[in-house]
Amino acid sequence: MTIELKGYRRQEGVWGVRNHVLVLASVSCANHVVERLGRSDPDVIAVTHQHGCAHLGHDRQQVLRTLAGTCANPNVGAVLVVGLGCESVGASDIAQHVPSDGRMVRTIVIQEIGRAEEIHRQAMAAVAEMKDFTAAAKREPFDISALVVGLECGGSDPFSGIAANPTIGLVSDRLVELGATVILSEIPEMIGAEEALARRIADPATRRKLLERIEQYVETARSQGCDLRGVNPTPGNIKAGLSTIEEKSLGSICKGGRSPIGQFVEYAAAPTRRGLVVMDTPGQDPESLCGMAAGGAGVMIFSTGMGTPLGHPVAPVIKVASNSAMAARMADYIDLDAGRILAGRPMQHVADDLLRLLLEVCNGQPTKSERNACREFAISRIGMTY
Repeated sequence: MTIELKGYRRQEGVWGVRNHVLVLASVSCANHVVERLGRSDPDVIAVTHQHGCAHLGHDRQQVLRTLAGTCANPNVGAVLVVGLGCESVGASDIAQHVPSDGRMVRTIVIQEIGRAEEIHRQAMAAVAEMKDFTAAAKREPFDISALVVGLECGGSDPFSGIAANPTIGLVSDRLVELGATVILSEIPEMIGAEEALARRIADPATRRKLLERIEQYVETARSQGCDLRGVNPTPGNIKAGLSTIEEKSLGSICKGGRSPIGQFVEYAAAPTRRGLVVMDTPGQDPESLCGMAAGGAGVMIFSTGMGTPLGHPVAPVIKVASNSAMAARMADYIDLDAGRILAGRPMQHVADDLLRLLLEVCNGQPTKSERNACREFAISRIGMTY
């Protein structure tokens, strides 16, 4: 298979597969301004959320890292951060963490301007400037080693670990061989698969960090009266036929193929090594996608057994169905049917189809989640809001 990719050059070694104009609220108090901009210009990506203020310590740092990382995602060609002016994660705090090489970064602060119409006028003027900037950018050839791909699964069924996830695993291994970076997420969906993962980590400190984090999830759930081991806490997975979280986990980690795990990174942190990386994300799908995109993932591969429309504002999400019945029923949301394996198609052939699709998406072909404007955004939180 010929590997030919064209994207948008950002800073050295970083290439985007999209060229979005992003308008982001720094705090929930600025959401109404961002929403109005999104209604006024549907070509921009308008992102709102309920965070940005009254966070404590590490929680503030994680929210800031996530918002800044979203703005710095390689698919963002220009970003306007809209702040209120008195929040704990301000517009300037976010902007100063966004590399300006290959992209335009602008901020406005509501309290500094005051009047609603003037705020909107200045914001629209900034958006117009950013659209001109991104329109001048052209796709250029880049090497696949610059690609960062996030892996996710949601609404799993027993066929997820038999068809869809192992297929993604073959693609993951191929990407690693080509020098790309692949992020395996969802720490709670590694419970019961610790030994299988630990064998693939050569560095003792990395191995210890991952195993400790898995156990922290177990203990946190136990403190809330829920014992995760030996049970299946998700109603959808129970309905689909999965027996325990261990069964789900052993199927889930198949997305990472057989490659060695070279690094463990915090939520929304950018990997510093190529190859297969584990990110500390929860199992909740939008929060996990959000963390990987903030960590630099330019495209996601997402397996599902029951079906989900979920997407992300700036990173295309490729949906892979584990069974053909669901793929047909939810055809508007599914990009590739791995259920064909159950009917006899060789898994390697389906993996080749998926890799080909991944390359086409990177070169501009929209995913179903993009066509449907599925742009869910949710930040994983550490602590309470004060």
